[in-house]
Amino acid sequence: MPSLPCRSILAGAACCLALVACDTHEYPVVRPFVESDDLVVITVNSPDTYYENADGRIAGLEFDLVSEFARDLGMQVKFRTVPGLDQMLATLQRQGGHLAAGLVVGARHAVHARLGPEYQRVQPQVAYNTDRGRVTDALQLVGRSVVIASGTPYAEPLAKVLQQAPGLKWAEVDIPGEDLLAKLAKGEEGVDYVVADSVQIARARSFYPNLDVAFDLGAPAGKAWLFPLYAERALLEKAQAFFERIERDGTLGHLLDRHYGHIGRLERTDVSGILARRRTQLPDLRAHFHEAEEVAGIDWRLIAALAYQESAWDHLATSPANVRGIMMLTEATADRMKVADRLDARESILAGARYLRLLMDRLPTRILEPDRTWIALAAYNQGPSHIEDARILAQRLGLNPDSWADVKKVLPLLSLSGYFQTLRHGYARGGEAVVLTESVRTYYSILLKYERPYSWGFPVVKEVAPAA
Repeated sequence: MPSLPCRSILAGAACCLALVACDTHEYPVVRPFVESDDLVVITVNSPDTYYENADGRIAGLEFDLVSEFARDLGMQVKFRTVPGLDQMLATLQRQGGHLAAGLVVGARHAVHARLGPEYQRVQPQVAYNTDRGRVTDALQLVGRSVVIASGTPYAEPLAKVLQQAPGLKWAEVDIPGEDLLAKLAKGEEGVDYVVADSVQIARARSFYPNLDVAFDLGAPAGKAWLFPLYAERALLEKAQAFFERIERDGTLGHLLDRHYGHIGRLERTDVSGILARRRTQLPDLRAHFHEAEEVAGIDWRLIAALAYQESAWDHLATSPANVRGIMMLTEATADRMKVADRLDARESILAGARYLRLLMDRLPTRILEPDRTWIALAAYNQGPSHIEDARILAQRLGLNPDSWADVKKVLPLLSLSGYFQTLRHGYARGGEAVVLTESVRTYYSILLKYERPYSWGFPVVKEVAPAA
């Protein structure tokens, strides 16, 4: 059976979802599975599980898996979000849900719950800050501050190396792995090394170039759903059949690629690349960028800089998440901009320019250039809702929400639970928006130097030097 296309998965999910907002109180006991109209799922707000994406829609691997499972069952699904991984297990034990989704499981989980089929393998790894130097084995961790997130099984491989490194100690803290990796990258005291899974570390390295892997710790671990110890046989059998089906027909591989295939996509500014493509690819696109300036009132070189950052001016570019074309438009944005073919260079450029203009016009009139453009570029990447969250957070922290210099300081905080749980739209890859915007600023500066302005006469965003 061929893999199910992404569209069919989401369409099925849309028919069966009833979302429950994040709450930290104890949820009521669920009705038995065989008597319930709803499948109640416990999870956390995180990039691996359940979060709001740039289009304002709920996303995440666990969201997609559970939604597909509910579609198979012909049931609605209700998500009950809790603050952390330990609370997921505690809520499950209190019968606050039919299952818990989003955990890398270990021996201790098997004692307190029933484990469903394993559907993803990750490698526990020791992450380090490259500014401090690398260690190559567990023996060298003795005397260092080693930290792991509570609710994860990484104490188990650490315990196994105690015989070779008897002085080894570590701390389990109630902080998500993403937050711990951020602390490590910033060189915060008390966090010399962090044990996390390979996916978390790979994602963090996209935002913190001074993070790297010291060594693998123990054997690979697996992700699995947890069920209560006394879960009904009917639910366990249906979950088993579900995972067998999605592995067999390719749906599972499709979803894993969709959520993790993009990791490492962002790179540092490639000046030589844009200068070379300026001679080989830009001549065929220049007229489209000029037309886009006429339509949107934005300097064509800025639009071209954004297009280069998004696709390196490749009109056939496609990401694992089905973002496509020279301006890398999502399906939702393309529909909104009435684009018939996202792979048509002219259509994509005009739509991307109009969408950027729309984002600029939505911002308060008091935001002046160039901040207005840079903040709109960040919204192009993560969506206007998350950028508004960042501006609210900037104001809370005593910063200027109308200044890009201040907004870019807080955008990475949208990936940290201590901040995003206080904001309306929750988790976002804010650091990615910073990378995009700063890269576009650099590309724009290059095009300002080498390309003439279009005679249409729209003002140029004044930016001289590349962003630091």
